[in-house]
Amino acid sequence: MPERLKTGNKVVGTRRVTKALEAGRVAVCYLAQDADLFIATKIRGLCEEKRVKLVEVSTMKQLGQACGVEVPTASAGLLL
Repeated sequence: MPERLKTGNKVVGTRRVTKALEAGRVAVCYLAQDADLFIATKIRGLCEEKRVKLVEVSTMKQLGQACGVEVPTASAGLLL
């Protein structure tokens, strides 16, 4: 997991990631493999539509820690 997730310009959480993807502001998107199927399908679809690289992470807990937040997160994105 890149250090930029902790220190870089990012969005954390599905609602924020979705808005940023729709606005074309995400360079790389991260998705936890244990995320809810509805969320995973939505994020994968948006990444494909916007041609954004999608990186899968093992767990929501691991993704949250990588982003420097204390709660598990289903998705995160590094901004352009």
